[in-house]
Amino acid sequence: MVLNHKTVLKLMRELGIKGKQRKNKYKSYRGEIGKVSPNLIKRNFKAMKPFEKLATDVTEFKIGEEKIYLSPIIDMYNNEILSYSISNSPTFWQTREMMADLYKRLPKGSRPILHSDQGWQYQMKEFQCSLKKHNIRQSMSRKGNCLDNAVMENFFGRLKVEMFYGEKFQSADEFVRRLKEYIEYYNNDRISLALNGMSPVQYRFNSKLT
Repeated sequence: MVLNHKTVLKLMRELGIKGKQRKNKYKSYRGEIGKVSPNLIKRNFKAMKPFEKLATDVTEFKIGEEKIYLSPIIDMYNNEILSYSISNSPTFWQTREMMADLYKRLPKGSRPILHSDQGWQYQMKEFQCSLKKHNIRQSMSRKGNCLDNAVMENFFGRLKVEMFYGEKFQSADEFVRRLKEYIEYYNNDRISLALNGMSPVQYRFNSKLT
């Protein structure tokens, strides 16, 4: 018998089985902070080359009594995590660290779009001036519209389903170590049908555009 998704869901309900569920994310919007940039992406998440369209956001993990925050940048061309910062609080220092790593990787002459929500850190003057200095065009989702940044949301959902929900961690340090290992695995070894059965890094290396 061939089991389609409807049959599987019916059997799971009958047996009282629940799959891993995605939960609410950390929200960084705190009212009007500074300048809100226009939405340059407009849900067109397809990029024709690396470093053309990038996205960022922050997500939260609760490990025992501690909270851990992940702030990554993803390339819409191949869904590769280009840089990231892990912190026990969502501070602007975390954003600075993430951007410093990205600047080291930007090819000479590139002028990418960096898309985000309207989080306080992305509205700060220091952040926006830093983007201009490195020829990065800023783009922001509409207020309260998570689908405008679906690429980043999908990565967070996949990450939490594959290495967080239902898992046990002895400490925050162990979680951070396993989180770093997952990002390394995701970039270099996790194959994707959308990338012709290659990992993000393999897809970039096999592209004639790199």
